[in-house]
Amino acid sequence: MIRHFLRDDDLTAAEQREVLELALAMRKDRFIKRPFEGPQGVAIIFDKPSTRTRVSFATGVAELGGYPLVIDSQGSQMGRGESVADTARVLGRQVSAIVWRTFGQEKIEEMAEYAGVPVVNALTDEFHPCQILADLAAIADARGGVDKLAGLTLTYVGDGANNMAHSYLLGGALAGMHVRVGAPADYMPDERVVLDAKRLAAEHGGSVQVTTDHDDAVRGADIIATDTWISMGDEEQAGERHGRFEQYQVNERSLELAAPGAQVIHCLPAYRGKEITTEVLDGPQSIVWLEAEYRLHAQKALLAWLMEHSEIER
Repeated sequence: MIRHFLRDDDLTAAEQREVLELALAMRKDRFIKRPFEGPQGVAIIFDKPSTRTRVSFATGVAELGGYPLVIDSQGSQMGRGESVADTARVLGRQVSAIVWRTFGQEKIEEMAEYAGVPVVNALTDEFHPCQILADLAAIADARGGVDKLAGLTLTYVGDGANNMAHSYLLGGALAGMHVRVGAPADYMPDERVVLDAKRLAAEHGGSVQVTTDHDDAVRGADIIATDTWISMGDEEQAGERHGRFEQYQVNERSLELAAPGAQVIHCLPAYRGKEITTEVLDGPQSIVWLEAEYRLHAQKALLAWLMEHSEIER
């Protein structure tokens, strides 16, 4: 059996906990796992620009003993029309895992169907599950352990229809958190994702709330998260989006409404003065830079876990 990580709920709650605990351990000792010793190759494919994903996966694969084969899809035959299935069949015979930052979720699902090795979603238009693992690990680190996650209220404000909102809903609910999304009525999460998150929350002691009211969303929250208002591909809507999201900015007032000692996270890149103020981003309640560091540790933990739980035939 091959284990993939295409969306947050591809892990059970117990498995998510294992990965997060390993991530915290890997921050203390970056070389405790070497599943790609050899070195074995890991294909890391980019259809979209990247800084944190590119650096963290390339560094992480190397620290796991492997060779990161970084591929920009436009410089490959995929950019000239080769099918996902054919690419998967080729890569799976030569590398030990595939990481892909792409567009539609259906593309990475097709890659996983044909690859024969673990496939990791490094970002799609629908989900960003590796980022949520990093976020949860950073919160756990800052609060004293993975067992501190359950029962926390995590609020995300901004574009509720994007991949970050969807992954916060699923990943947060899986961790037993009370997840809130505050967004304009025409930028709400996919209802199917909300229903999945509510089911997970009911199973693991959390809850899910979706609202159009910024104040309701952040009031009493332990963690406040946000993301850019202009996702890749939405640049032509910049003027309209700034007007729609202005009231969802994370600022000092947001922290005043939140729980005492609330912490702020942002997946980056951040546009200061737009979705978050500089004072909050660089302030004492921000764990954004710890969160960014955990992209490395969480993804290493995930890759190590997937390799340990997959039976790969050569």
